Formats: sequence, structure tokens, C-alpha cells
Amino acid sequence: MTGFDEQYTLDAFQALLAVDSTTGQYREIQEKTAEMIRDLGFAPVFTRKGGVLADLGGGGEALVITAHLDDIGLMVRHINADGTLNVCPVGGLYPFYCVTENVRIYTGDGRVYTGTVCRTPNSIHVTEEELRTQLGDFRTNVCVVIDMPVRSAEDTRALGIETGDYIGLEPRFTMSGGYIKSRFVDDKACAAVLLNVMKAVREQGLKLKRKVIAYFACYEEIGHGTAWLPEGTKDVLALDIAPTGPDQNSEEHKVSIFAKDSRFPYHSGMTNELRETAKQIGADYVMDIFTPHYGTDGDGSVLAGYDIRHAAIGPGTANSHGYERTHIDGLRNTFDLILAYITD
Repeated sequence: MTGFDEQYTLDAFQALLAVDSTTGQYREIQEKTAEMIRDLGFAPVFTRKGGVLADLGGGGEALVITAHLDDIGLMVRHINADGTLNVCPVGGLYPFYCVTENVRIYTGDGRVYTGTVCRTPNSIHVTEEELRTQLGDFRTNVCVVIDMPVRSAEDTRALGIETGDYIGLEPRFTMSGGYIKSRFVDDKACAAVLLNVMKAVREQGLKLKRKVIAYFACYEEIGHGTAWLPEGTKDVLALDIAPTGPDQNSEEHKVSIFAKDSRFPYHSGMTNELRETAKQIGADYVMDIFTPHYGTDGDGSVLAGYDIRHAAIGPGTANSHGYERTHIDGLRNTFDLILAYITD
């Protein structure tokens, strides 16, 4: 296949990364994605809870291709007596994957402060031996320290910070040797690939085999990103990362076709169509199964009661829900498979 624009994909990925979008914090990322869709010549349509759709054209029963815009992150649980923040995770974020990370704290009235996720005590040189070996726990020994001269809960509240405020983690994008390292490869890299698919369809005037709708969803990280689907949807193709690991086939240079996740198998007919398409175009692909802690927005659509076929594909990605890594070849193979699947 042709049409993969590496620079556009990387630029789109970084543009999405620049907008903090912890699940539930949707408005700014919704507007940014809509702007990018308009730039490609398509008309964005907003869902009430934060998603963005675009009709790519074609006729007949619709295929919805979805990638999610929401990120895992943190929320202020309460303000500690010393002015630091006790936090809780939003989505599958664990202390061992975010302690020492820089963050941004968003107040309800629109102010933004920076800070750092810290252990308590925060200096290893003055930490008793028995405390050094304790695992980090958001409720007891992990906090967010604000980059402001606060000494009390009253000082922190005077900044406008309160329970329920969102906290976004610094993505720290970098690329070397084709390897892309960043938080939120899951799933903003796949969203960038989908935007590149839209770019290729428009610029090359490609004929679609059927009606195709791009669906940039929010709330995937907590399970209900595509619990609503556009009328007439027959199939849902979820674009999401394929976690690597000792028992996995997935690899960063390849696109994975998902056979099953921790909830249930994907639709065998649609999955086989994707596999045959990958073979026909010579895509570097693998089949894989992801358990015990994995699911995609395709699952959410099925669980919502829609009579649809659902499948999922995505680039092999290491360190899922941490400082993730994939390769530009994995994004290219994902792009090629999508484009071949939807065009004549």
C-alpha cells in the first residue's frame, strides 16, 4: 500500500500529546481533534460525552473505525495537611509507573499548576530501611507535590485546587532509530494513524468499499468509549496498542490482529477478513491474544447490546500504561492494513 505519511503521523501524534486528556477531561482534546479533521477536509460531529466522528464517505452498512483520545491519569482525592495532594488513579495507572513523573494540575476555574508525583518520605537518604522496600500506594505513601510555596491545605486551596481536579502526566515524547517513546502511545499514536488514513483517502481520492466512519472516542480507559454507535453500524474496528510480553506474539515493528482479549474472542469472520487482507498486501503482521487485563472499545460496543461484528488491530507496544515504546514500522503496518481493508 502507499500513502503512509510518516511526518504527518508523527506531527499529529505530538499535537494530540500536547493536550492533556485524562479520561473525563475531554473538551480541549475534542476541539483539537475536530480542528485536525477540518484541516483534512472532513466535517467533525461531536458526541455529547466528548467523542468526535467523521464520515469518510462510501455507501451501505457502516464500518466504524475507532481510536480513543483519553489518557490514563490522576485526580485529586483530597488535600493533605502539608499542602500536598492525595491522588487516585483514573484508568489503569499504577504508582510504580508514575512516581517521579512531572504533572499538570487543572483547577475547576481553569488555572493550571505543575507538580511531581512523589513517594513519602521523598528522599531516599532520610528514609528508614523498612520504608525503602514498601511498594508505592496512592492512598498511603504517594502524593503530588505542587510547584508552589504551599505549607498547608489552606495554602493549596487558595490556589483554587480542590478534590476532583484532573492531573495529567507529562508524555515525554522522543524518537530514535525509528523507536517512538512516550506516554499515551495508547492510544494517541493509533488516533494519529487514523487521521493519516483519512488524509490518504482524501488526497488520493480513494474509493471506499463501504461506508466508513472514523470515531475518536473518549472514556475507553474506563470501559465505555463506544457504548453508543452511529445508526446503521454493522462492524466496529478498534485501533489500540498490542502489548508485548514474554508470552505474546506482538512486536513493535508489526501490526497485531487480535484474536481474543480478557473479555471474549473477537468476531471470527471479521478477524479472518483482516488476516486475509494482511496476507494479500504483504503486511508484517501477527495474530495475538491479550489476557488477563486488556480490552478495547469494540468490547464496549458489544457489551452495550449492539448487534455488530467487532475486531481490533494495532501496533506492538512495550511498557503498556507506562512510558510506552513502539516503532514507526508498527504504525506503518497498521496504516497499510486499515487502508487495504477499506479501499478497493
